[in-house]
Amino acid sequence: MLEQYKGELAALLAAFLWAAASTVYSRLGPMIPPLELNLLKGVVAIAFLILTLAIQGEWLPDLNWVAIGFLLTSGIFGIGIGDTAFFWAINLLGARRTLLLKTLTSPLVALLALIFLQETLTPTDWCGILLTLLGIAWVISERVSATTDTTNHFLQGIGWAIVATLGDATGAILSRAALTQSNIIPMWSTLLRLSAGVLVLLLWLFVKRRGAEEQNGRGEINKFSPKLLGIIAITAFFSTYLGIFLQQISLKFTAAGIAQTLGANSPLFVLPFAIWMGDKVSLRAFLGVLVALAGVWLLFKV
Repeated sequence: MLEQYKGELAALLAAFLWAAASTVYSRLGPMIPPLELNLLKGVVAIAFLILTLAIQGEWLPDLNWVAIGFLLTSGIFGIGIGDTAFFWAINLLGARRTLLLKTLTSPLVALLALIFLQETLTPTDWCGILLTLLGIAWVISERVSATTDTTNHFLQGIGWAIVATLGDATGAILSRAALTQSNIIPMWSTLLRLSAGVLVLLLWLFVKRRGAEEQNGRGEINKFSPKLLGIIAITAFFSTYLGIFLQQISLKFTAAGIAQTLGANSPLFVLPFAIWMGDKVSLRAFLGVLVALAGVWLLFKV
């Protein structure tokens, strides 16, 4: 039975890892600009991927250029642009508002998969997606209403959240197309996506630094302590190396809309971390979790 649902289980495990990492990234946000943070975690994850592939002796299989192009473009939109926009949105809106807007990604992915990949979902699947997203939105919206900060840049934050949503949806569809139409393993698809994303980030950072030099006469160089770099490395290992690898497994073995919906359960997994850190979780939040779990149950068709 576990083999039958390995795509769905991979998506849920990725959501758990992203939830744990989000608590760390929310604290790193004020210290590290989004562009640099995204670049650092990408470089760390690439190093882990190359080491893993070398140990396993998994060399790049023969691929057509269409599949490679899909994965590289997926990395540009999903990681290079989408993740950076996500960090910017978190800094401007706060994590809960940003995650609430990001719940739009799942139905968007399902719709794009229907149009471009001809992936049809059953009425039960659509009900499961709807219940899951309603539960997630219910949990997040309660905390959003109590948030009073980051209002000065509200519209700018909304814009970055929309960019992140579109980037993630585009990346998921392109990854799904490449994974289902080639023999590439998820580990290699993760490496290709991350490499393309990091390349975009390097170019983006270069242009940003050149602009700073022209405006101020010198570029601003951020220096990070060994402790801070260690925290980033450990978090990147779990959230980017393992998280994106699990996301690729889910996209390979289950429909894109279902994979994206189950992967969006991070806000639910955040609740145990919140309780552990001393936050009070209301009855409404627990009810939202139950609604989302009902949706997950439908997606597994238990």
